[in-house]
Amino acid sequence: MRPFAPRSSLEVLFVRPSVAAVLGVLLSAPAWSDEPQPQLAVLVLGSGGPRVSNRASVGNLVLVDGKALLMVDAGPGTFVRAGESGQDLSALATVLLTHLHVDHSAELPAFVKTRALDGTGLVRMRVLGPSGNALFPSTTAFVDGLFGPRGLYRYLRDFGAEMRVSGENVPATLGDPPRTVKLSGGITVTGQAIHHGDAPAVAFRIAVGAQALVFAGDIDPSGLASLAQLAKGADLLVVSCAVLDPPESPPGLYQLHSPPKLLGEAAAKAGVKALLLTHIAPVVEAKEDEVLASVRTSFSGPVTFATDGLRVPVEAPSAAKSVHACNADADCGPSQRCERMQCNHPPCPSRCVAR
Repeated sequence: MRPFAPRSSLEVLFVRPSVAAVLGVLLSAPAWSDEPQPQLAVLVLGSGGPRVSNRASVGNLVLVDGKALLMVDAGPGTFVRAGESGQDLSALATVLLTHLHVDHSAELPAFVKTRALDGTGLVRMRVLGPSGNALFPSTTAFVDGLFGPRGLYRYLRDFGAEMRVSGENVPATLGDPPRTVKLSGGITVTGQAIHHGDAPAVAFRIAVGAQALVFAGDIDPSGLASLAQLAKGADLLVVSCAVLDPPESPPGLYQLHSPPKLLGEAAAKAGVKALLLTHIAPVVEAKEDEVLASVRTSFSGPVTFATDGLRVPVEAPSAAKSVHACNADADCGPSQRCERMQCNHPPCPSRCVAR
């Protein structure tokens, strides 16, 4: 593992590329080379929501060479799960919010506060999320209302380290051009509109070296075509799986969420290497075998059900095809074994790894 050079802030550049440029450069699968790749992983802080359960609501850390550089969503309970994980948050400088429902955004202030307490000098955090509508503020207004000079938590501006949090809107109407953010360290983030009922919602593609992962958050069927475009060739797609196939969930939920069969079709259309299902509702947890079978009608790659504390490595393109979910060694190839993945709240999923 290469040593990590700590930074006091992340310098970012915002651009509005044309759709053609994004599709031709950023969204195409990067060419694989023999150059050493950053170790990229997802640490699931919360895999549940929005109702009370033994899972925290949705939230994930993106680890680059073991350092938590980005966070995607910050639902209730994720702050405790971060503490349980023992993960150092001192380099966390960018938060991506897929939408502003409570179960995806409520604990943002807790993560800002811990950075203020642990930081030195001027600490900057940047929050990217959807533009607003009549029911929801834009991310810029949301962040300013919490941490701005007149914000609810304005005391954090000078509580511990000097703290400045800024928001940036990603266009959130289907058909809007994507927004790309270039972070230091060779990290590129592209946000693109999807659809989640009446809540403005975006998905994010994070590219580091030759690897890419995509976070979709909650998405209804009308947003899947946009997601497949954004996720083209990604090594890992993280998406909410909160309902069963029709008619097994209440009809109204299909106006907010996509059923497993359609998620599998979107993953296959995008050509992603692996799928991580999160935002697991109790009914989905109780019928994981059925959900997996439905996803597999279209998608043949590895499928993992998220659980709190799960660490999911983003496999290099040359190795991704050899990784599969399993229950026993017999489910794996002759040179592989079934290994339980690391998580804080069992049952932890298993996958095939080399002996």
